[in-house]
Amino acid sequence: MLYFIRGIKMKTAIIILNYNDYDTTVRMLNNIKDYIALDLIVVVDNKSTDNSYNQLKSFENDKIKVIETDNNYGYAYGNNYALKYIEDKNIDYVIISNPDIIVSEDIINKMKLDMEQEQVALVAPVINEKGNLSRGWKIPHFKEDLISNITYFHKYATKLLRYDDSYYNQKLVKVEVVSGCFFMIKFDIFKEINYFDSNTFLYYEENILGSKLKNNDYESYIDTELEVIHDLSVSVDKSLDSIKKYKILKNSQIYFEEKYNHLNILGIIVLRLFYIISLFISYIHVYILKFRRKK
Repeated sequence: MLYFIRGIKMKTAIIILNYNDYDTTVRMLNNIKDYIALDLIVVVDNKSTDNSYNQLKSFENDKIKVIETDNNYGYAYGNNYALKYIEDKNIDYVIISNPDIIVSEDIINKMKLDMEQEQVALVAPVINEKGNLSRGWKIPHFKEDLISNITYFHKYATKLLRYDDSYYNQKLVKVEVVSGCFFMIKFDIFKEINYFDSNTFLYYEENILGSKLKNNDYESYIDTELEVIHDLSVSVDKSLDSIKKYKILKNSQIYFEEKYNHLNILGIIVLRLFYIISLFISYIHVYILKFRRKK
């Protein structure tokens, strides 16, 4: 089934970011390669160290393109590399996807229908992560980010950013932020806001994107009638230890607060202080876990 706006077929691309996760990416390619709803599939290898790029190259054809970044500078940089690659491909809608997503063609077609509505700049389905449903969240402010650095209270910060279940009372629900693992956006709008902010290596890309869209008066939506599975193979977990991931997360958090929430210098100092304390506690936890494993 093809969808048109004013008689013109809307051309759709999907970008899949791979890093040392060849098997998962191949599974997704085999799943979506024959979808008529997709005009172009771009796999961008983020300078993997496991020969992923050369192996994925064998999948190339007129529809599937495999490209490689010059270095691994993170999620935003890798996706931006592919977004710039498709700038001359006359793309109307682009999907950003993790390789561990399971999605049907019908869902993609229904997302394209959602995009026909003028107010919709970005749309995402409900993300099912092992039974936990991600349906978007609010842009965090200093209070929530500060609480997230207080050990044992970080879950409360997450709760503050969620919408009440009663909020999802219609098919299309406006939200401030959607999960970065799978969403569709109008390509001209994405280009206008200069895509992702590549100053973060990992984490907070969604909050930054939500802020950029909101600041430019564009709206993001969750289609509550659509659901995809996020299988959580997560190459990040294969390549980064927990402490390193935590440091990256908090560096991205501080960058977000400083640039997008315009947090003053005193607030930045307080946020960094709470981060250092929480990092120290994390080191203690890791040490205790290692000690218990040795016994």
